[in-house]
Amino acid sequence: MLLWINGPFGGGKTQTAYELRRRLPGGVVCDPEHVGFGLHRALPAELRGDFQDLRAWRQGVYEVLDLALRRHEGPVLVPMTLVDAGYFAEIVGRLREAHGAERVRHFTLLAERETVLKRLTERGLGRGLKRESFAVRKLDGCLAALSRAEFADHIRTDGLTVPEVADRIAALAGLRIEPNTDGRLRHRLRRARIGLSHIRFD
Repeated sequence: MLLWINGPFGGGKTQTAYELRRRLPGGVVCDPEHVGFGLHRALPAELRGDFQDLRAWRQGVYEVLDLALRRHEGPVLVPMTLVDAGYFAEIVGRLREAHGAERVRHFTLLAERETVLKRLTERGLGRGLKRESFAVRKLDGCLAALSRAEFADHIRTDGLTVPEVADRIAALAGLRIEPNTDGRLRHRLRRARIGLSHIRFD
């Protein structure tokens, strides 16, 4: 089964994906951003726009996830913001056509604007929202687009911990998830480690 975890930038997608990987036997995270970063590195700096607009990114992501679904036995976890309905159909829609809607599940993590801004501030590494200016600029558009019916299932994450969000996704997908045994300190350390491992320096 593939679980696409959508949501605004700073909405908790990556943290949730890695929490699911930790607690779903055989789970693997396939991050479409890496395809985009590779394409950016292959281009001159002045040509690096939104990599989602590149047909090569959309086709590449489809092929990678199609292969993972065909050959990997455990859950395939995909944390990625995707708000363009046409691009969504091009990737998620095609995967559903190829593998069935019961095997390709999509979840959107939504929260109040203030909640997302707080999360972005926390991951700003002391620079607050200044470091997350791209995410802030995109926030209102993401929240409006992702609230539409085609981006269901919607999960409101205000007041929920990352393990609780993972529990809800697993339940909706009909997957048996291992219990969360982390204490508060271990949970915070795990989140910090995942956050640091996804910082880009280029």
